[in-house]
Amino acid sequence: MENKDSVVIVEEVSTASGHKVGVLTLNKPKALNALDLNMASLLLDALQAWDNRDDLVCVVLKAAGEKAFCAGGDIVSMYNAMLESDGEIPDFLATFFRTEYTLDYTIHHYPKPIIVWGSGIVMGGGMGLICGASHRVVTETSRLAMPEITIGLYPDVGGSYFLPRLPGKTGLYLGLTGAQMNGEDACYVELADVLLASDQQPAMFEALQAHPWKTEEDSDLATQVTQILTGLNAPESNLPKNVESHRGLIDKWCAPSNVADVVNNVLTTDVSEDKWLSRAQSTLAKGSPITAHLVFKQCERGAQLSLADCFRMEAIMSCRCGQYGEFQEGVRALLIEKDLSPNWKFKKVEDVPKEVVASFFDSPWSENDHPLAEL
Repeated sequence: MENKDSVVIVEEVSTASGHKVGVLTLNKPKALNALDLNMASLLLDALQAWDNRDDLVCVVLKAAGEKAFCAGGDIVSMYNAMLESDGEIPDFLATFFRTEYTLDYTIHHYPKPIIVWGSGIVMGGGMGLICGASHRVVTETSRLAMPEITIGLYPDVGGSYFLPRLPGKTGLYLGLTGAQMNGEDACYVELADVLLASDQQPAMFEALQAHPWKTEEDSDLATQVTQILTGLNAPESNLPKNVESHRGLIDKWCAPSNVADVVNNVLTTDVSEDKWLSRAQSTLAKGSPITAHLVFKQCERGAQLSLADCFRMEAIMSCRCGQYGEFQEGVRALLIEKDLSPNWKFKKVEDVPKEVVASFFDSPWSENDHPLAEL
């Protein structure tokens, strides 16, 4: 068990049946639990230590504070590394992405059930933590998004795998516009499994501890976790079904086979009477034209790739983003100087040359030297 001051609190909770539940708590509430390299390393170490423990029946990943599960990655540290890199791929970024993507991949393939309590803000790196879990819980306060287009990055942390596999064209739309999903939306696009009231976390732990866990070979731990979560209370009031109600429009807008036409469809439609669509439209209009190309291309390629190959592709893309300058400029404008006026390399999606887009997929490593070669 780690001390309560750690950025990740690692605990083991005893159950009535003599088993253990592993509990991981992201513990940087003032920073909205943004995932830094140390946090990612601690999470990965804990999961690997619990991997083969016969007495440990499941893992709960949650966060301190009410505002956010995890609002993204520690991009301020990335910005500082990019400032010092002089046009090269920053070593810090390569290390960070290798660790983060290995963690995300581990969650996807973990041999025990993982419950992620995704209440509050779940964005960017937070989406990487929740998407691969076996039991993804959202609440009435959840706000999920991949808003990387605002900082000149792209939806990484496995976005290349899960976005093109969402219903219809919803994944492409969410990646291009950074549109926020509530808990109802997340369940609709199958990025969450259960919608619970935000005050149900103590009841969940009580149920996990009281449950008579069966761990024989013919006992399915995942089914037991599902039964426990099913017995908890949903939110009292209904949430708007933003994605489902706009599904027809989204599929129509995103049907063209080139990104310029898709972006044009979204930007030229009058959605002034719809708050959710208007916000998404505004985000796309202000976002990086290079990112729009990367989102389109990653969805196109990722639809045909395995999860491991998607993460390997993203390691290449992310390091190239750290080298090219667009990501650095986006972070400067949004988080460093906060002028909210990024000077993107190109003004429109149509202006971005094909060779520039292709350069983000050009690996700086040989196949054997790739930092994720072992996935």
